[in-house]
Amino acid sequence: MIRSTRELYAGRALLVIVMAVTIVPFLSIFTTALHPSGSVPAPLEWPAQPHWGNFVEAFEAANLGALLGSSTFIAVAVVPASVILSTMAGFAIGVLRFPGSRWLFMLFVFGLTLPFTGIVVPLYYLERDMGILNTRFAIVLPLVALYMPFGIFWMRAHFVNMPDALDEAARIDGAGPWNLFRLVHVPLARPAIASLAVVLSVWTWNQFLIALVLVEEPSRRTMAGALGAFQGQYVWDIPLLAAGTILIILPSLIVFVLFQRHIIAALLEGGFKG
Repeated sequence: MIRSTRELYAGRALLVIVMAVTIVPFLSIFTTALHPSGSVPAPLEWPAQPHWGNFVEAFEAANLGALLGSSTFIAVAVVPASVILSTMAGFAIGVLRFPGSRWLFMLFVFGLTLPFTGIVVPLYYLERDMGILNTRFAIVLPLVALYMPFGIFWMRAHFVNMPDALDEAARIDGAGPWNLFRLVHVPLARPAIASLAVVLSVWTWNQFLIALVLVEEPSRRTMAGALGAFQGQYVWDIPLLAAGTILIILPSLIVFVLFQRHIIAALLEGGFKG
């Protein structure tokens, strides 16, 4: 009993520490953004007179209106394609288990080790030869490909834990691979699919390096991709830079908060089956 009580309090203390480490930097950036433009405030110092206009000024200075539309276009193009391809490939590898599927899965797992920084230069020359450099598709196509290893790993982990009796019953009723996928497995995989879509949406919205290197026109980048130019122009204006940072991360934060149930449901589903 004493040990259980100690473990309970230790767990709660760990959660408080993790929450503080996560929230305190965000609060520090938020309070900094409310100070007068050009000042150098102390961390977590609430200003005597908050300057809410810094957010408006940062929005206009970084042309975030155009970037909001550009980021939305890129996310809408990347996320559905990545989720559909990952779901179909994960089903094929985890359920159909065709000859060579194990080696193919290991190849995708190897893709998880490839860093963006290691392939961005070859991507630059490849897209230059293809003629799509400095377009939004220069961001969309690499992201769809780079998300495949994680997406397939995520969806395969769901499909491989489905009971074999489910497939056997469907095949006895005459269901082929397509009907087995569309009518049986996809409805059961909704939590995993939704959580994958949320994760990829946040990753796409916060994509910085690829957008910065492959697209020269700032209005065609993602919101995070514009942070480099914004930082270079207003590097000495810390409150304005903090306000721009808040505006850039706010949409992805809202998406995560709204759809956190799907992520938790997918993680619990995997925990109970694993």
